[in-house]
Amino acid sequence: MIADLVAVFLFIGVIAYSLLGGADFGAGFWDLTAGGAERGRRPRHLIDTSLGPVWEANHTWLVYCLVFLWTGFPTAFTAITTTLYLPLGIAALGIVLRGAGFAFRKATLRTREQRVYGAAFAASSVLTPYCFGSIAGAIASGRVPTGGDGDAVGSWLNPTSALGGVLAVLVCAYLAAVYLNAAARQQGAPALERWFRDRALLASVLTGVVSVAGIFVLRQDAPRLFHQLSHRALALVVLAALCGLATVLLLLRDRRTGLRVLATAAVALVVLGWGVAQYPYLLGTHLRIDAAASPDATLKVTIGVAIVAGLLIFPSVGLLLLLAGRGRLRPGAQEDLPGPGPSPRDS
Repeated sequence: MIADLVAVFLFIGVIAYSLLGGADFGAGFWDLTAGGAERGRRPRHLIDTSLGPVWEANHTWLVYCLVFLWTGFPTAFTAITTTLYLPLGIAALGIVLRGAGFAFRKATLRTREQRVYGAAFAASSVLTPYCFGSIAGAIASGRVPTGGDGDAVGSWLNPTSALGGVLAVLVCAYLAAVYLNAAARQQGAPALERWFRDRALLASVLTGVVSVAGIFVLRQDAPRLFHQLSHRALALVVLAALCGLATVLLLLRDRRTGLRVLATAAVALVVLGWGVAQYPYLLGTHLRIDAAASPDATLKVTIGVAIVAGLLIFPSVGLLLLLAGRGRLRPGAQEDLPGPGPSPRDS
């Protein structure tokens, strides 16, 4: 029972990172596809001003997940890191390059250097979530052996991992487009609002198409996961689909009430469905949660620390996101977007 509770705390971190870190990565995807220096100037500026105050806080959830995994379930942590060290290493490198590119691009005045740092930020924003998605696919399909030291290549270069990687990139892009659409509306930039609305619609359609195609992939490559998603976790999958469809309808009708809540719920339900489908195994098809757990004394301390940290951190993160959403943390907010230059629609 206590091991299951620790697993719940761990998965709360996974969901939080999927939503907050995912939107962060998705913003980098739109930075990459925004176009040339002049055409993409205003979307990139909105991305910079929206991410600047919160991007470091978003990725603290990754540290939370890693700490909970190695403290609460050291056997699973060892198995994952000794098998999936290649995508984990690439993802870690991507996070470092991404952060450096984001910081240096804002501090650099020369256009050539801005392009180099911007390319590092944008490219790693796609590569990193793909690697995380492929890791999830490897775990869910049972390709990580309990003893570790599994196939370093085949474990994450397979159909289920490819599906997970592509879905991770698309879901991140979808979340970011919805959030940035709302940010553009708050800043009074209708052209940017339409620009991100169109991309949110595109990302949602592509995500739906890939999800439908993924049914056939999982049926052949990860039969246990497919069975559980279509039985035990079916209600969550259906709810996620309904939230996604509702988001599309709101975007088509240019409505904003509840838009971000529905988009967030759609993604959270998908991730939760994965967890429910995988239960009671940590490694997809083997290694039960109770078998991988640390001694009860360690688990109790871990839960206590998590509760205390939550009481301190959740209000702080909530206040940070609230102030950032209202534009209170953007220096020179009145000069952000109305400046000269063609709108994204006109370019």
